[in-house]
Amino acid sequence: MAERIVNVERSELVSNLFGSYDENIRIIEKQYDVSIVNRDGDIKITGEEEGAYNAAQAVESLLFIAAKGEQITEQNVRYVISMVADGSQDEVRTLSDDGICVTMSGKIIKPKTLGQKQYIQAIKDNTIVIGVGPAGTGKTYLAVAMAVKAFRAHEVNKIILTRPAVEAGEKLGFLPGDLQDKVDPYLRPLYDALFDMLGPEAFARQQERGCIEVAPLAYMRGRTLDDAFIILDEAQNTTPEQMKMFLTRLGFNSKIVITGDITQIDLPDKRKSGLIEAVRVLKNVEDISIRRFSEKDVVRHKLVQDIIKAYEKFREEGKRHNG
Repeated sequence: MAERIVNVERSELVSNLFGSYDENIRIIEKQYDVSIVNRDGDIKITGEEEGAYNAAQAVESLLFIAAKGEQITEQNVRYVISMVADGSQDEVRTLSDDGICVTMSGKIIKPKTLGQKQYIQAIKDNTIVIGVGPAGTGKTYLAVAMAVKAFRAHEVNKIILTRPAVEAGEKLGFLPGDLQDKVDPYLRPLYDALFDMLGPEAFARQQERGCIEVAPLAYMRGRTLDDAFIILDEAQNTTPEQMKMFLTRLGFNSKIVITGDITQIDLPDKRKSGLIEAVRVLKNVEDISIRRFSEKDVVRHKLVQDIIKAYEKFREEGKRHNG
């Protein structure tokens, strides 16, 4: 049996690391088949050599996160474990201390994974960014946070959020109300993100002034969008024609962020996705960045990661079987 000691500078970091009911430490113990105890303010890890070493790497990385003032959660623990498996745990230390913006509840929004950090940096450095990846990776939420930051800093005069109103099994015609009423349910995640960061009253006030617009993609046709931060969400459900139309709306002093998940295409009659085509067409265009997220970047419940992995495995097995 091997023993590792991890020194801890401040005692409050230990309680943050362990969790209210030691739930965080139990995940690490189970993952590496080790025993972890708090001994005189330091962390003692006992187990087989490889397991103890990896557990110590995970604990040190989590303590670094805790020292930044972040609350350690199951998501942090599982992310660090995945980084240790890749031998890239030291990269956790490069995650930025800087928040993007603060929500109405006082929560600081900042990247939680390296994939999210690279995505944020790409938005800062490029005029157009395409974020492709599974649900729960923060593609839309972080883009909205960057839009709010730019708006508050007077870098842009308007935030425009849009989605294609593609039916995902539901029929728009059966919904009550006018067209805006019918498409509002499809735009709800965008409203929710803005409510979280601005609050309903400030959102409504800026919307009345025309500074914030949440509208279906069809409303973008024929416009030139200057001094705006524009987000196209659920872009996998655009046709190639719609995607080209949207991209050519770009005006002066504007940014575009396009997000989508190519595994959740709801286009009828197996039509080609504009997002898939755009990634291929624009991959070598200067000032356009394409960022890809993986299941490691999922910041929702652990089961979301497991579901994504299961579907990916199922698809790969299907390809081999059919091939």
